[in-house]
Amino acid sequence: MSLLTALTTGTAGLQANSTELDVVGDNIANANTIGFKSGRAAFQDQLMQQLIGISGGGQVGLGARLQAIQRIITQGALTTTGLATDLALDGPGYFVLKGDHSGISGQFYTRAGQFTVDKDGFLTNLEGLRVQGYPNASTGQPVGGLGDLQVGSATAAALPTQNVTLRANLNSDAPVQVFDPLNPATSSDFSSTTTIYDSLGKQHTVDVYWNKTASGSWEFHAMTDGGGLNGGTAGVATEIATGTVDFDTNGKLVQVSQSSNFDPLGATAPQAITFNLGDPTSTGGTGLAGITQFAAKSATTFTGQDGAPFGALTNVQINNRGEVMGAFTNGTTRVLGQVAVADFQAADRLQRSGGNMLTETLESGQATIGAPAEGGRASIVAGALEQSNVDLAGEFVRMIAAQRGFQANSKTITTADQLLQELMQIKR
Repeated sequence: MSLLTALTTGTAGLQANSTELDVVGDNIANANTIGFKSGRAAFQDQLMQQLIGISGGGQVGLGARLQAIQRIITQGALTTTGLATDLALDGPGYFVLKGDHSGISGQFYTRAGQFTVDKDGFLTNLEGLRVQGYPNASTGQPVGGLGDLQVGSATAAALPTQNVTLRANLNSDAPVQVFDPLNPATSSDFSSTTTIYDSLGKQHTVDVYWNKTASGSWEFHAMTDGGGLNGGTAGVATEIATGTVDFDTNGKLVQVSQSSNFDPLGATAPQAITFNLGDPTSTGGTGLAGITQFAAKSATTFTGQDGAPFGALTNVQINNRGEVMGAFTNGTTRVLGQVAVADFQAADRLQRSGGNMLTETLESGQATIGAPAEGGRASIVAGALEQSNVDLAGEFVRMIAAQRGFQANSKTITTADQLLQELMQIKR
């Protein structure tokens, strides 16, 4: 009976070491698989055989058997790719994907961040499953809960100009003169040119003329081509804003008064525009941050405005919080959404589904999904991928040990067989 037990014990050892080789081979095969987590086979001894009549008691083991194949979820090395939609997780967590995989429709998890933008503008993996996150509306505000991230079809709506900023010095020695709207260039000291936009994103070139009305007092007149205005005439400069500025004897801006009557053709009208000309001392400012009056040639030092034309998406960048930033042709940027990250209480108990995909199990616990770099979840590294955490040197050592274990167990079987053969030859 004991020789037969030795045969089964040796067979159990062969099976155990064969499984170890399977696990090692799987690890080595996936040494270059993005986001792959290596496994290790854990074995346990089988039920013991109690020997009766042995002084002090005695037990004989019946071999080994597989207890579990444990996933090692240590961090893999990050490799830079330069591709903006390649994402790596630095820390615990998984990307959330949704779609059809291996004939199953549902939610999947992965560490492989090889993502791209499909023909419909959705952020997907290479299999076409859609990356889940928190989409934003065109205003940049979240629109709801977890969902598909559509980033490739985003556009930037036109922004009507509300504020124009001017910085300039007005020559204190300029002559006093009366402004003539029919001859603005000859009846003003100098002018500044800027561009503004209406609600349709149409561009209007505006010339701001300055003329001195008294010592320390100036007027400004903002004029544009009347062809772009309701009731205007093409080729005729038409005033859309006017105002006055006053200075003290130190050249500092004391106060500003202004009004606007911009009435763009075919767009929302009237469109109020404010000219930001500095920080007057009458309101607690320094009087030196904008328009000043010193004995120097009149000159513009800065012009700016907050409007923009319609813009198409030109570039996408993702920061470490998973925020997808879209850059548009009109120079504006906007957060298009945020990539979600899931974490589990027992992430090593997730079930492999092939294709770098994992699914939730009872043993893993439910996914805790939220923003990256919050709640203990990983931060995101854009333009990089996480490599496999397989240690080839360690795998080769395990392979040698499994090979020797297999050979040793085969010796157990052949030895037991030889002894049984001797037993069979007792009676001849």
